[in-house]
Amino acid sequence: MVVHITSLEGNRQRLDGGAMFGNAPRPMWEKWLAPDALGRIELACRCLLIETDNKKILCEAGIGAFFEPKLAERYGVQTPDEHRLLSSLAAKGIKEEEIDYVILSHLHFDHAGGLLPSYKDKKSGAATQLLFPKAQYIVGEEALNRNLNPHLRDRASFIPELYGLLEKSSRLAVIPKGGKNIPALGQLIEFVYTDGHTPGHMHTLVQGDQGKAFFCGDLIPGSAWLHIPITMGYDRFPEKLIDEKTIIYQRAIPEKWLLFFTHDHQISAATCIKDAKDKITMDKVFNELHRYSL
Repeated sequence: MVVHITSLEGNRQRLDGGAMFGNAPRPMWEKWLAPDALGRIELACRCLLIETDNKKILCEAGIGAFFEPKLAERYGVQTPDEHRLLSSLAAKGIKEEEIDYVILSHLHFDHAGGLLPSYKDKKSGAATQLLFPKAQYIVGEEALNRNLNPHLRDRASFIPELYGLLEKSSRLAVIPKGGKNIPALGQLIEFVYTDGHTPGHMHTLVQGDQGKAFFCGDLIPGSAWLHIPITMGYDRFPEKLIDEKTIIYQRAIPEKWLLFFTHDHQISAATCIKDAKDKITMDKVFNELHRYSL
C-alpha cells in the first residue's frame, strides 16, 4: 500500500528551557536551542497527516487555541487567536470534516488541545463541541486512565472537560492496554507503547510499501532529544524513558524508520544512524513533509 504523510503546523509555544531539558545544564542546551530573555525556547506542536487511497488519519491535534488569554500567555502559546492546525489543513486543501481518525498518543493539553474550538469561538457563544466532526478519536486505555486519575505532579497537564466531550461525541474508540492496531486499518498502523514520559504513551508506527514512519511524541520531542541521556523535566520516569529510547533505536536504525518530531522548532522528521562514538545522529533530514511517500 502506498501511504502519504504530511507534517502540519499547529500553534507553537514557548516553555522554559531548563524544564524541557531536565538535568542537562544550560550551557549545553542553549547551544542547541537559543532561549529568549525569559529563558524559554520555541517549540512546535506539530501533527502528522497520514493519507491512503480512502482514509485520512491525523496523529494528534497540537495545543490549539483553547486557552483563555492568561493561560495562553503562561504557556507561551503563539498566535493564540488562530487555530493553526485548521489553517494548515486548509492550506493543503483539506477540510476538518474529511478526517476519518484522530489518534492521540496521550492527553496532555499540548497534544490534545487542538480538538477544542478556539477560546475566541467559545467566548462568542459557539457551542463547545470537539472539532473533526466525522472522525473517530483513538485513545489508549492506559493514557485515558491517566487523564481520569492524574497524579498531583501532572494534573495540570490535562484538560478537565476533555473526557466528557470525547464521551459525548459517541466517537471515542479506546484501544485496550497493549493493543497493537485499529482493526479497520489492517497492517497500516502498529501501536508502540512507552511509559517514561507518561504511562500508556501510544506511538503510531505507520508502514507503507517503501518504509515506516514513527510518531515520536514526547519520547523524543525533537532532534535535540535524540541523544539517549537527554530527557525532559516533564517526564514522569526519566531513567525508564532512557531505556525505552534505547529499545526504539534497536528497531528504528536498522529498519530506517523516519522519526517524526512533534516539538522540534525546525525539523519535522529524520532518519537516524549511530556515529563512531555510538551517539545517535540524524541522517536524512526533513524540515517539512508534504505527501511524502512511504
